Amino acid sequence: MRIIPAIDIIEGKCVRLSKGDYATKKIYNENPLEVAKAFEGVGIRHLHLVDLDGAKSQHIVNYKVLEQIASKTNLEIDFGGGLKSDQDLKIAFGSGARQITGGSIAVKKPEVFKGWLKAYGSDKIILGADTLNEKIAISGWIESSEEEVIPFINTYQQEGIKYVICTDISKDGMLQGPSFKLYSRILAQVPGISLIASGGISHFDELGQLANMGCEGTIIGKAIYEQRISMAQLEQFILSST
Repeated sequence: MRIIPAIDIIEGKCVRLSKGDYATKKIYNENPLEVAKAFEGVGIRHLHLVDLDGAKSQHIVNYKVLEQIASKTNLEIDFGGGLKSDQDLKIAFGSGARQITGGSIAVKKPEVFKGWLKAYGSDKIILGADTLNEKIAISGWIESSEEEVIPFINTYQQEGIKYVICTDISKDGMLQGPSFKLYSRILAQVPGISLIASGGISHFDELGQLANMGCEGTIIGKAIYEQRISMAQLEQFILSST
């Protein structure tokens, strides 16, 4: 299972929110590149970079941070937040993203999202299935939709989606454990999907549980920044998995 730390960006700084609420913003580092280099230093190869300003603005904002991390590390970056147009995607990939994540766009403008999947391929486009009460949330989690999470993922798997990041918003940033039951049902009902668990990781043992369930990756944020999981533990997990 891939370990994928998250760096969330507001005004160029590394922050974390609780349940996606911008009012809960906590700044952890004013230099995201410094954070990214620390991850790379313990053998991490992947990074989930989220443009929270972009998610609110409905267009890419913090692409300079992406460009800086991509040019000064070897991390494979998946970038999300506010990607709404073909031009946003060109900027993201041109700034060094290896993959992009689309969530709101897949709900609001499915034909555009399907067009990206066709143009760039399933290795480049990740479906963001961020859910609250098993309904897909959109627009930086400010709005809810009527899309139910498992049928939503199923539909896009039929369109060729391979990777899905599923965040349970009720768990995100709360350090109370991930949505094991939800992930178990997704893996059972959408066979063959590469599921990346996100939200709620609180201690190291949960990584092994997610790996044993069959998750392809897990995104970890606040548990690292609040030192619930140490860099040494992540390094050991990566070494034991290779």
